[in-house]
Amino acid sequence: MKPVLFLLFLFLSFSGVAQIANIESQRIQSDTIGWFGNLGTSFSLIKNVQQITSFDANAHVEYKTAKDLYLFIADYNLLKSGSQDLTNNMFYHLRYNRKLNKWLRWEVFTQLQQNTITGINLRVLAGTGPRFKIVNTKKIKLYAGTAALYEYEQELTSPPIYHNDLRNSTYASVTYLPVPTVQITSTTFYQPLFRQLKDYRLLNQTTASIKISRHFSFVAAYNYLFDAFPAANTPKVNYAISNGLTYSF
Repeated sequence: MKPVLFLLFLFLSFSGVAQIANIESQRIQSDTIGWFGNLGTSFSLIKNVQQITSFDANAHVEYKTAKDLYLFIADYNLLKSGSQDLTNNMFYHLRYNRKLNKWLRWEVFTQLQQNTITGINLRVLAGTGPRFKIVNTKKIKLYAGTAALYEYEQELTSPPIYHNDLRNSTYASVTYLPVPTVQITSTTFYQPLFRQLKDYRLLNQTTASIKISRHFSFVAAYNYLFDAFPAANTPKVNYAISNGLTYSF
């Protein structure tokens, strides 16, 4: 299968919600063995009352064998108005998935993030845990997983505040395909600290994809994030709506 190139035109950005990465939405659903992925970049410069600069770059690469899956995701976003950063974040994710039987996989992953708007100067994660295939029919697919992860975080404060924590990350993801041209996916993550359960993050992302031609699809997404103890006293609740087009070949 040839690599898929996604050209996504977002009407609204949801960089603030990206403190928790929804890897479920990034998995390429295919039974074909081999390489898959996409690369993309965009740049714009607007000058009127203010100078607005926008730059985005992303990469998504997967390699799949009969039992193994290797996944790498990288993303960088910058949006400036004059000298003020409206969005400035980077994200890297590396994951290995091993098929143990028809319904059980084991995953190991690591992740690096920086998001100055949400007060995260640096966040590094490393974790491992099982992933379960619960339902797999033509119209409904249900997956769930849980992992123990180590989290190192440096808040964007003066002086810097550092955290070294162990978290649980549990998720459930359901995909509904009422007809071949429509796909609706909803994923919910719950991430509490082991030592302090009231310190948790909750994320839900729901997306709808409608195929409008052989190569084009319309995609709409709703993202909600609640962080009981956000970095640098940023808001506890972030939410966003985005929509756009994807092109594949």
